[in-house]
Amino acid sequence: MAKHKTVPLELINLNNDGFHLLVEVVVFGQSYQAVLDTGASKTVFDKETIENHVKSGELLASDRVSTGLGTNNMESHTIILPKMKIGKLKLKNFEAAVLDLTTIKEAYSILNLPPVIGVIGGDILNSHQAIINYKNLKLKLFY
Repeated sequence: MAKHKTVPLELINLNNDGFHLLVEVVVFGQSYQAVLDTGASKTVFDKETIENHVKSGELLASDRVSTGLGTNNMESHTIILPKMKIGKLKLKNFEAAVLDLTTIKEAYSILNLPPVIGVIGGDILNSHQAIINYKNLKLKLFY
């Protein structure tokens, strides 16, 4: 049987207009909340937050066109995160997309929700055969 890590999730109510699952991630040695997004093809982090932790040149411009998040042509960057943790699952040299997530951060603020650093997308969920348990608010990741 494959090894796995179980990670707690937090279910937040978007003013009775749906729900988001939040998961704790650790990047740059700091803990943040991220939205667990099965509809996102790639894990994405907020550009402003990432820029506070990296030297110029570590954030690489990307020629990929980013769609979703309310737009069809968003300036996109990538970063290689030397270390990233989701619960006790440790990822090394993880490549993530970096976008301006100001609109999401503002929406969360208006709803008095905790700030988020980004979204954990299908790249991680698929490669680690994620199982989301809404009843117990747990995420199981295999490795």
